[in-house]
Amino acid sequence: MLELAARLRGLPRSDLASALRSREFDASGVRDLFDLAEVLLTPDSVDHAISRLDRRHLSVLAAACAVADEHGDTTGDAVRDELVRLGASAELSDAAADLAGELAGTLLIVRTAERVHVPTAVTARIATQTGRDLPPAAELAAPAPPVLTAVDDVDRGLLERRAAESAYATVAATAELLAELGSQPARELAKGGIALPDSKRLAESSGIALEALPRLFHRADEAGLVVRDGAFWLESDLGAEWTQQSAAARWRRLAQGWRDRIPAPLRELVARRSENLTATDLRDDVRWFYPAGGHWLEEGLDRLVDDAEALGLAVGGEPVEAGRLVLAGDVDRAARVLAAHFPAQVDKVYLQHDLTIVSPGPLEPPLDARLRGFADVEGRDLASTYRVTAASVNRGLAAGESSETILGFLGALSLTGIPQPLSYLVGEASARFGSVRVAAADGADAPAHAAIRSDDEQLVRTLAVDQALASLGLRQTGPHRLLSRFAPDVVFWALSDAKYPVAAEDAGGNIVRLRRHRLAPAPAPAPKADPIVALLDRVLETGDEGATEQAWLARQLEAAARAKETLTVTVIMPGGQTADYLLAPASVANGRLRARDRKADIERTLPLSAIAAVTSAPTEV
Repeated sequence: MLELAARLRGLPRSDLASALRSREFDASGVRDLFDLAEVLLTPDSVDHAISRLDRRHLSVLAAACAVADEHGDTTGDAVRDELVRLGASAELSDAAADLAGELAGTLLIVRTAERVHVPTAVTARIATQTGRDLPPAAELAAPAPPVLTAVDDVDRGLLERRAAESAYATVAATAELLAELGSQPARELAKGGIALPDSKRLAESSGIALEALPRLFHRADEAGLVVRDGAFWLESDLGAEWTQQSAAARWRRLAQGWRDRIPAPLRELVARRSENLTATDLRDDVRWFYPAGGHWLEEGLDRLVDDAEALGLAVGGEPVEAGRLVLAGDVDRAARVLAAHFPAQVDKVYLQHDLTIVSPGPLEPPLDARLRGFADVEGRDLASTYRVTAASVNRGLAAGESSETILGFLGALSLTGIPQPLSYLVGEASARFGSVRVAAADGADAPAHAAIRSDDEQLVRTLAVDQALASLGLRQTGPHRLLSRFAPDVVFWALSDAKYPVAAEDAGGNIVRLRRHRLAPAPAPAPKADPIVALLDRVLETGDEGATEQAWLARQLEAAARAKETLTVTVIMPGGQTADYLLAPASVANGRLRARDRKADIERTLPLSAIAAVTSAPTEV
């Protein structure tokens, strides 16, 4: 521990912070660098760090443990020679020095020039795990096994078509998820996860099973298509842009996100199975590359393989060309391969006399987005169905459409003209639009915040007694007027959802457009206290230099006493010269060290002010 504590003390603050961020440990009781070294060497902290090491780093660590002396000391050359003896490739043995440097960056070893020190706690954990969670050192150092070429009797054309179906279904479901979030956000529970009513609503709108929603939502989150704002999840501005892209471009972003989650060395490793990669092979390769991975690795693998299937990168564990291309980094070409099997988008629809609109294929995204503004989606499939109602037209009018723009858009879109019932419905809804107006209440109406007015007295009385609006607490103040304590936009959307022909207006009586839910920009990292910064502020506090050095010396000796270590203690003699003693510290108190002299076999008591330096005892002691 002394070696690690000294290493912590010698690191620049930025390097120490970087190293600590790579580790997991309990910092609650850490007061100084010795405490920090202790918590970094606890079994849980060491095991966590080891589990994140890939095979190459584990090979070097195991070799260093094997050749280290009883004090944990060895050299870089000895580690390299041990790797050669174990049968490591020239590439691995030549990289031993660089890999040891990276291990030192995780604080699992201490490296100074050619000297390598492996703390006893690390050696003990490697010894405990070898044969149980870790392969033997020789197996760790061995090159990757050769890849056997399997006989491929699979109908590749069939696999490609099935992959494209899965990929398109995932893209379509994600688009429906964003559309529903754009209509109404989803609430995040305090304990984590989306509230059940919102989960059911999102799953239904996406056309997937409820249990499949978390993975679909997580993919959208990783791609930046949704953003959490306080307690609610919203469609992001990036998500709104994504929904206007082609199916191939949408898939490309999801696939790139999947690839980015795979460490670069692992992608290179998996690429060697370019002709016969299966889900089983992928799992085997990942486990080979991270032999100490454990639970975190298995959970990550489950997600990776499940997402590969959902994105059309594999089918039933069998490889497809798109998957190999994505792993190789050619995501654009993979998108073209899959898109060749995607259903063709259309720019025309059939308008029916029953007020439905049938799209014979996936409608082009910009056309679909506008149509949804004044029509409700009824059927989500390759041939989608929309329905126009008075309420849906009212929604479009509130968003800025007019009867002329709606009918003009439908006329350009239709293969069958505009049926008379549809034309009549749009005209009638337009004529009634705004018969109920919502605006901000006057100051004299406090505590009310919103005012509702209508020239239709009967309609005002209906609003006042409508149980669907009871939560608004409407209070009638005249034959044509109602007040509510809620904000105008809340009242407006409640009336809209209740299918009233409502419009929002400003103080001058002009109709204004309201957007139900804003898009959330990708959030900037929220400023928050960095626990590593706070920890370093605490353990690196500097005061009087002499007092600091005295405290450091005392902690070194206390740590050696607890570990029953023997030290070389350099003592300043009365004449100013120095002398080295081999001492086993017993206790430190009142500024004095009590220790056993290993050579003279007597007990010595020395003032700390007389001690110039302490180092680990030589190996032969």
